[in-house]
Amino acid sequence: MFIDQAKIFVKAGDGGHGCLSFRREKFIAKGGPDGGDGGRGGDIIFEAVEDVDTLLDFAGRHKLVAQNGRPGEGSNRHGASGDDLIVRVPPGTQIYDTDLDLMIKDLSEIGAKARVCKGGKGGRGNKSFATSTNQTPRTTTDGKPGQERNLRLELKLIADVGLVGIPNAGKSTLISRCSAAKPKIADYPFTTLEPVLGIIDITDYRRFVMADIPGLIEGAHEGTGLGFEFLRHIERTTIIAHILDIMPPDGSNPVDNYHKIRNELASYSKALADKPELIIANKTDLDPDGDAVEKIREKLGQDVFAISAVTGTGIKELCEKLWQTIHKDKFEQD
Repeated sequence: MFIDQAKIFVKAGDGGHGCLSFRREKFIAKGGPDGGDGGRGGDIIFEAVEDVDTLLDFAGRHKLVAQNGRPGEGSNRHGASGDDLIVRVPPGTQIYDTDLDLMIKDLSEIGAKARVCKGGKGGRGNKSFATSTNQTPRTTTDGKPGQERNLRLELKLIADVGLVGIPNAGKSTLISRCSAAKPKIADYPFTTLEPVLGIIDITDYRRFVMADIPGLIEGAHEGTGLGFEFLRHIERTTIIAHILDIMPPDGSNPVDNYHKIRNELASYSKALADKPELIIANKTDLDPDGDAVEKIREKLGQDVFAISAVTGTGIKELCEKLWQTIHKDKFEQD
């Protein structure tokens, strides 16, 4: 099961209380104060790790609490500090404070960490209050409570290429052709119900990551079909690969379908709509003369890359084109 959103309550550990104690030993008169300080409470720390790829661990688990610090003891013994709670999440996880409506951290890289709640400070034992004028203090302090927060976690997959298009345009077939990903493929709409990542290996140790999301239809911004639920997963991509079915089984016009999807992207995010785009005409095995693809090029007034995901025609050249486009954009940013 793919889970990409979660709401949880987190609380750091409370500090341990300070100890009230006096030295009591045989043959030692008037023993002084020896109450130790309490230990610090554990922190809550989120870390992006490589071997986690969804937020499934938070399904049905809505509360995370770190360990409290131990109270101080006599003989000047300080309480042990509570262990920090390390919360493992997939790279691409964004952490929001729901009460403040504020992003705390975007864990976009493996190894990135964020301390979201700090453990409470330990209380002072009576030993620490001893002075030359107050040699038998009976004062202690309690440990401070740990911070607590209501959090919202959102996962945005990290990929170089994001596939968009209407249902059954051939996105899943394409990613299965290019990589070892095994998405569900069938002849009915919305066979892809959750995002799929595929690693595309080219020659000379070159590779990039492609993300396939469920198909979009007109009105997605209003919740039609699967709505915008998964578009967040291509917000980080370098380029959008727009897959066109040159002969849709429902008889619709490929150019009209293209503009409908572009409108939906613009309704979701201007930044997403402004990303570099490669238009890919799929199912050319149904158009041996190339007439349908040429008409699409003329009507769009843009370059269109022709492939057949079923037969593999043009797949190698497409992967090379995507690689070059990805790295050209990165070089320009540098």
